[in-house]
Amino acid sequence: MGFWSRLFGRGGDETKMTSLELFREVYGAGRDSMAGVAVTTAAALEVSTVLACARVIAEGCSQIPFHLMQETGGRKSIASDPLDDILYRRPNGFQTSFEFRETVLLHVILCGNAYVFVNRVGSARRVRELLIIEPHRVEVKRLADFSLRYKVRNDDGSYREYGQEEIWHIRGPSWNTWMGLDAVKTARNAIGLAISLEQGQSEFQKNGAKQSGIVSVEGKLDKKKFEDLSAWLDRHRIGGDRAHAPLVMDMAGKFTPTAMTGVDQQLIETRNHQIVQICAHFRVLPIMVGHYDKAATYASAEQMFLHHVIHTLMPWYQRIEQSADVNLLTEAQRAAGMFTKLNPNALMRGAANDRAEYYAKALGAGGAPAWMTQNEVRDLEDIDRIDGADELFKPSAQSAQQPGGSA
Repeated sequence: MGFWSRLFGRGGDETKMTSLELFREVYGAGRDSMAGVAVTTAAALEVSTVLACARVIAEGCSQIPFHLMQETGGRKSIASDPLDDILYRRPNGFQTSFEFRETVLLHVILCGNAYVFVNRVGSARRVRELLIIEPHRVEVKRLADFSLRYKVRNDDGSYREYGQEEIWHIRGPSWNTWMGLDAVKTARNAIGLAISLEQGQSEFQKNGAKQSGIVSVEGKLDKKKFEDLSAWLDRHRIGGDRAHAPLVMDMAGKFTPTAMTGVDQQLIETRNHQIVQICAHFRVLPIMVGHYDKAATYASAEQMFLHHVIHTLMPWYQRIEQSADVNLLTEAQRAAGMFTKLNPNALMRGAANDRAEYYAKALGAGGAPAWMTQNEVRDLEDIDRIDGADELFKPSAQSAQQPGGSA
C-alpha cells in the first residue's frame, strides 16, 4: 500500500502508524542529528534546556485548578459529579491531579502523544479512574471507518487491544490528524548540536581545560625514553601531582597545541544560541528557562510572563480541555451543560491589581459607558453569578455611582 493511501486510510482495512514512522516516510529514516549524535527521548531529557522547556509547560498546566464545571440557567459552577474529584484531586489510587497532569504533559510535549486508560463503570459508563500508559507501549491503528484502535503491550510481553472509548488519547500538533508529531524527532538537529557541544566541553574540562597537542624533542626516542616522557606528561594532566604546573622540558622540547581553544570556537555564544533554538521549537521564551535577556527590564519581564501564559500555555489549556470534553464526558453530561475548565487565573495572582483596574473600566468606572456586566466579570473569575447583575451600567449626569469595585 502506498504512503498516501495509508495516510488517508484508502486501499485497505486499517492503517498502522506511529508519529516516528510517519516522519521516517516523509523526511527519511533515523534519529541521527546533523551533529552526528543519536537523539532519543532519554538523551533529550538530559539536555537541560529540553527538560526545562518541558517542565515549564507541564507545571504550568498542572499547578492550576482543573474542574468539571456545569452551566445551568446562565450560572457556571463546579459540577456535583464524581468526575470533578477525579480531575481536581485524585485521578487514580496512587497519583495526585498535579502528578497525573505533569506526566501526561511530559509525554505529549516530548513524544507528541499521551495515552490514558479510562476505567468506566456501570450502565452510564461514567469514569471511575484514569491510568497513564507509557507511549512506547502503544501502537495505534486507524481502521477503514476512521475509528482508532489501541494495541497496548503489557510487562509480560502480551498485548491487549482497546477501543477509542477506553483510551483518552491526547495529541500534540499533528500532521496526519490522528497522531501527534514527535517533538524530539522534529528538533533532533538543535538538540543533537546541544548534546555535542556539552560533550565537547565536558571532555575539555576533563583534561584540565587544556587542549591536546604535540610534544616534539630533538633526537630519537627509544622505547624507554618514550615511556618516561609519557609518564612525565601524565604527571601534568588533571589528577597528576603536577597538574596545572608549568611544563619544564629538556632536549629542546616544544609543545604545540593542535586544537582550537574554547574562545576560538565561540563556545559560549554557540551554546547560548542552542538554548534559544530549542526554546523556539517548544515555543517557550528563553527567560522562562532561566536564560535571561540582559536588556530586559522589570516592565518587559512582566510582559514576557504574560506572553508565556497567553501564547505558550493557553493553547495547551485549550488542547487539554477540548480533549477531555470529547473523551471523558458522556453525551448526557455534555447535554446537561458540563465541561472541563483549567483556571489560569491562579497564575495571574501577581497581576490582581491590573485585573481589578481592567474590570473597573469595563464596568463603567469614572462615568464612562460600561461594556461588561458584573456577572460577565464574575464568569471570568469563575465566581457564581448573582441576581440583578446582568445590566450594563449607563452613566448619567445625576449619577456619581462608581460600580468598578462591586464585581
